Amino acid sequence: MTTNEEAVLRTLVELEARVAHLAAHKSGPSLLPLFEQLQQLTRSMPASTDPTLLHYLHKQSWQKARLWLEGREAENITGNCGHV
Repeated sequence: MTTNEEAVLRTLVELEARVAHLAAHKSGPSLLPLFEQLQQLTRSMPASTDPTLLHYLHKQSWQKARLWLEGREAENITGNCGHV
């Protein structure tokens, strides 16, 4: 896993934790900084990045990107675009 991919995974895990906190407590820190960080990380991915991961990141399919980065691609389901 590249340094960029590790940063994306860490950010996605943090996002998931914050969303769970918000769901349980109805308040918490803003998610906007994490979305901005993910967009910046997506823009900084090299051209050699796996096309599937890039697809998930560009479509903001955060859970699918996390599963892909964790080596759990088989758990992803086909989306509306026809891509897994």
